[in-house]
Amino acid sequence: MIAIVLGLVVGITGQYYLFLGFFSVIPWGLAGLALGCFCKGKANAALAGSLYGFVLSFSFMTAGYTGNASLLSRLPFFALLGLFGAVCGLLAALVGFLIKNSLVKQRSKD
Repeated sequence: MIAIVLGLVVGITGQYYLFLGFFSVIPWGLAGLALGCFCKGKANAALAGSLYGFVLSFSFMTAGYTGNASLLSRLPFFALLGLFGAVCGLLAALVGFLIKNSLVKQRSKD
């Protein structure tokens, strides 16, 4: 549930900092990393990251759509692009989970 809400918030607000160009994806990646840090297992991080990435991409595209064709006609294409976002979110969350685990292991050795 948190992954979906986070994806919605980051996706809808994303159109307000598009002026940053390519750097506008930095908050998206940081949110994905943070999401992975709070997950309890690798499978949980993968699922949460996938949901986060899909919802982020889909909500970003639908909230910012200003085309002439109806939004309903564009939803299948947006869903397809959302699958790419799901893969990116999965990777970000897994990296965040692995970073957290490596830091925890280093602390336990000290």
